[in-house]
Amino acid sequence: MFDDSNKPLSHLSDPYAAKANFDVNEKRLHSQGAPGLLYQVTNLLILVGIIAVIIVLVRIF
Repeated sequence: MFDDSNKPLSHLSDPYAAKANFDVNEKRLHSQGAPGLLYQVTNLLILVGIIAVIIVLVRIF
């Protein structure tokens, strides 16, 4: 009764690409480890700095 052919994501993705992506992520996790607190804090500070620069530019112009 229901036809899923109209849905854009109704087909499955390539299983070989998904497996390759999983293998790359697994290798990275084993070689570098999980992202630490310093990595996350650094990313947060960069994001806050970018937002602050945007706010300053909006107020100037």
